[in-house]
Amino acid sequence: MAENKNRALAAAILPLVGGAANVTTVVHCMTRLRLGLADRSLVQDEALKAVPGVMGVVEDDTYQIVLGPGTVARVTPEFEALVEEERAAAPAPAPQPVPATAGAPEPHPVTAEELAARGAEIKAERKARNATPLKLFLRRIANIFVPLIPALIGCGIIAGVNGLLVNLGWAPGVTPALGALASGFMALIAVFVGYNTAKEFGGTPILGGAVASIIVFPGIGDVEVFGSQLSPGQGGVLGALGAAVLAVHVERWCRRWVPEAVDVLVTPTVTVLVSGLVTVFGLMFVAGQIASGIGTGADWLLENTGAFAGFVLGGLFLPLVMLGLHQALIPIHTTLIESQGYTALLPILAMAGAGQVGCAVAVYLRLRRNASLRRTIRSAMPAGILGVGEPLIYGVSLPLGRPFITACVGGAAGGAFIGAFSMLGDTVGSTAIGPSGWALFPLLAGNQSLGLLIAVYGGGLLTGYLVGFLATYFFGFSKQMLTDLNADVDAGESGEARTEAEPTDAAPEAPGAPGGAGPEGTDGPSGRRPGAPPAPAPAPASG
Repeated sequence: MAENKNRALAAAILPLVGGAANVTTVVHCMTRLRLGLADRSLVQDEALKAVPGVMGVVEDDTYQIVLGPGTVARVTPEFEALVEEERAAAPAPAPQPVPATAGAPEPHPVTAEELAARGAEIKAERKARNATPLKLFLRRIANIFVPLIPALIGCGIIAGVNGLLVNLGWAPGVTPALGALASGFMALIAVFVGYNTAKEFGGTPILGGAVASIIVFPGIGDVEVFGSQLSPGQGGVLGALGAAVLAVHVERWCRRWVPEAVDVLVTPTVTVLVSGLVTVFGLMFVAGQIASGIGTGADWLLENTGAFAGFVLGGLFLPLVMLGLHQALIPIHTTLIESQGYTALLPILAMAGAGQVGCAVAVYLRLRRNASLRRTIRSAMPAGILGVGEPLIYGVSLPLGRPFITACVGGAAGGAFIGAFSMLGDTVGSTAIGPSGWALFPLLAGNQSLGLLIAVYGGGLLTGYLVGFLATYFFGFSKQMLTDLNADVDAGESGEARTEAEPTDAAPEAPGAPGGAGPEGTDGPSGRRPGAPPAPAPAPASG
């Protein structure tokens, strides 16, 4: 039954993206099916968003369809199989795109020309934002580390279970094996980073991994640099990243100048020799100092300015996601996990999702007659509680504008709560990156007992929920917004909608929420009236 469901979803998606002939590449991350398309105009966006199981879409360097964690990993193989089958059967020409105004009329007097103009404007702005050198670089960094997240999660959960068993004194014959399972990947993570880095920057992946493996080789401890002995793992993922990038440039130089007859012998040898020596006598030391500085800086920040730092980080994380700048945090998280065993920044940043959940509950109660938006909230709420916030962000708060800001206020309050405990010496961290919300509970780690860590993190979630709810309920809507949005858009196809204005003391309506490009890029407002049916707006590109 599950296979039939996944295949049915894949079969529903394929014709709406222009058929197999229009699909050039198929990959997936944690939550999104990422497609390379030959002709973007063949995609039927609105019809695709309306497919049950599709949480949203976004156009970035690839066309991304948000399916959610777990689902995307099962749908992608079915989609690939359907693409191959359709190509083998020599399919008919791809269907023409459906006009944006097809279907039931919008319950407002916006013309198709106005929507088209607004859509073209947003698309041009998004394309310009996504093409900046900084965002292109950060996207590459994300492409290096995101494939490692499943292993980080799996090993992190095993480490948590093992720590609990050790503390309880249970299963002493099993805990050493569990410790090996949890630690093996982290001991060699530099090799995987080197492999992915070379692959991302256009080199031979195995050469990147070979150079990075020098960092974790036990014998490196016999080497003395700048008057001190190197230690295995010194420099960690940052050193591996630098070593692999250097290897790619050395390899490219060799490919240009080494004769083809001896290329297979000379190029790999020179690549490993040159980049390896530079890594041993330079990069490991420098990267080690940087990694140590990151750990020291994070500890100082939370110990001395924890509440304020938590307020800022929790409140600004959603805008950072929109701008794609949150990808810069991925190497920092990984470095902290590698050096300290956990990242104390992730639980604070996860509070942004708590603010979104509280915001969505307030929107649900305030817009009692907006059946379409309430339906979206009901379907997206379970995923939001588990830490998948994209449907709530891009289907609810961001298109509405002001609720996006009040959701950030909720995230700031939750972050301040956890940061305040860091100032008291109770540091809450995560052994992996990726999950948030309730899904982060199995990955909690820190300098206190597990019970206290759970209590602090849970208190942060409750704070984010409550403040996000109150801020949105009382300040998230103007009188005009309540009048315009409190309409039953399902009342009938005649376009006549029932409205209900509710009194409020809120300030005049703020401008629409900002747009931006997320990782995994993100979209700003779509130009469609907030709350119009039925599907959530595009999701960010993270994974």
